[in-house]
Amino acid sequence: MRRLEASQDYPLRLKETLHHAEKVRIGRAAANLIQSKETIILDSGTTTAEIARHLKTRKLQSITVITHALNVASELMDATDVSVIMIGGLLRPVSRSFVGPQAEAMLKEFHADRLFLGVDGFDLEGGPSTPDVLEAQLNSLMVRLAKEVNVVADFSKLGRRSVSRIGPLSDVHRLITDTRAPDEFSDSLRKAGIDVITA
Repeated sequence: MRRLEASQDYPLRLKETLHHAEKVRIGRAAANLIQSKETIILDSGTTTAEIARHLKTRKLQSITVITHALNVASELMDATDVSVIMIGGLLRPVSRSFVGPQAEAMLKEFHADRLFLGVDGFDLEGGPSTPDVLEAQLNSLMVRLAKEVNVVADFSKLGRRSVSRIGPLSDVHRLITDTRAPDEFSDSLRKAGIDVITA
């Protein structure tokens, strides 16, 4: 299996093929946390798109999804009882998501019950990180606006650090990962008071 460098951005089409089974399971586990009448933020990425896919099957009522990701919004277009708020701004073709000052200004108008944050790196010292500085700035704002922060990351992202830091480890409430996550990493998170769900 090909391993991607945490410091580089890769197209969604490539990312979709990597660790797909793990992402499907993580997406299902994350979607199972969502309750009727909640407002959630879905970050960009292939794992968060899996959350959107599973959310459609949950038959929840009055869900509001805030996203800046075209693939997530597209997934939810035909979902019943899901309202989608699309954040606009500067389009990043590589991730098919919007970033920049306009995206941040629009996002500031909202708050959310839960954030599901896709990352390219998640380590115990630096916390969650991503290759793009504008994406990191928008993600950092998402973290501040959500009551609960869930990092969704397959085992290949754990213990890695990307260029742009999103925020400290202490901002994260939960990691949703797969069964190949290193036990010592999960144990360290639990000792820090962070919930870990393995799917």
